[in-house]
Amino acid sequence: MSAPVVAVAVVGVGLALEFGWLLDAFSLSSAVDTLTAYDPEPAHIVGTGGAIGAIARHLVYQLLSREGRAFPRATLTVNVVGSFVFGAAIFAGAGESTVQLIGIGACGSFTTFSSFSVDTVGLWEQGHRRLAVLNAVGNLALSLLAIGFAWLLVTGLGLSL
Repeated sequence: MSAPVVAVAVVGVGLALEFGWLLDAFSLSSAVDTLTAYDPEPAHIVGTGGAIGAIARHLVYQLLSREGRAFPRATLTVNVVGSFVFGAAIFAGAGESTVQLIGIGACGSFTTFSSFSVDTVGLWEQGHRRLAVLNAVGNLALSLLAIGFAWLLVTGLGLSL
């Protein structure tokens, strides 16, 4: 099985779990508890999540980055989606191991403040002042809205991990 297929499957299952599609049949928190029953070092949990997030981010960049486009859609997408997923995990009451795996590891490597900053400065230096401001405001506003939506979704549906 190719790496992109595996990464898409991992991201798909993660999103399905976050949206509650599989919560009746499979509990993310019990899966993490089972996987971490031998009490690994937190660095191992974070590193595993980081690998998943990095592969997912790479796939998003492959899908959304196109030559000749000034606006950094891929960076905006990973920041907004990552904010939503991390927020949903926190609001659903994720335990320490789940936060380490999904929040710090997967979302930490999936989202990017450094690329956002470089993209914004690059747009400004290229004379795309409005796009630079739109990128800065868009990343902040949409990421905060995504966290708010995660809160509404989790509390409205009564989801918990």
